[in-house]
Amino acid sequence: MKSFSFLNHIKLPAVLFTAGFLFSCVNDLETIQQVTYDSEAPEEATSNLELLYTDSGYAQVRIRAAIAETYAIPEKITKLKDGLELEFYSSDGSIVSTLSALYGEINYKTGIMFVRDSVVLKNIERNQSLETEELHYNQKDSTIYTDHNVILRRNGKVGRGNGIRTTQSFNYYKVINPVGEAAFSDAEPNSE
Repeated sequence: MKSFSFLNHIKLPAVLFTAGFLFSCVNDLETIQQVTYDSEAPEEATSNLELLYTDSGYAQVRIRAAIAETYAIPEKITKLKDGLELEFYSSDGSIVSTLSALYGEINYKTGIMFVRDSVVLKNIERNQSLETEELHYNQKDSTIYTDHNVILRRNGKVGRGNGIRTTQSFNYYKVINPVGEAAFSDAEPNSE
């Protein structure tokens, strides 16, 4: 005679229920995208970003940012938030100049990086700095420029102007509209 087992009678319904549950979960990808898609959201987000651009194995530029968000629409742009720093290197691998700001955007189509808010460009060797609220850095030809007010500091001297053109090394520059006496006119080759 067969003995009655409570477990034998529960196993079959439990197995059928579990199988039905697992195979009934079909998600339509289009429906999921409609529910979760946000056209304003970045395609990629990174914290503590560090990028090193090289040429023939030699460091050219290092970019550090607290937060980086990459968007593809309407064009590919990476937004750098909560502080960023660029280091520009010489051919011998030493840091020539630095650029820091609170916010930046890299436009991959144009090759131009835009930075704003507490912008400081420094030349290490010459002990000079440039302060402004907005700068553009053209990665294709290594130029840096702005049409905004600038403050130049070097060895305790201060110069001011509206607009500047320089290179990423910040070895020389041209102030577009100097204000007051030119504090650096005797020390700047090609600054005319």
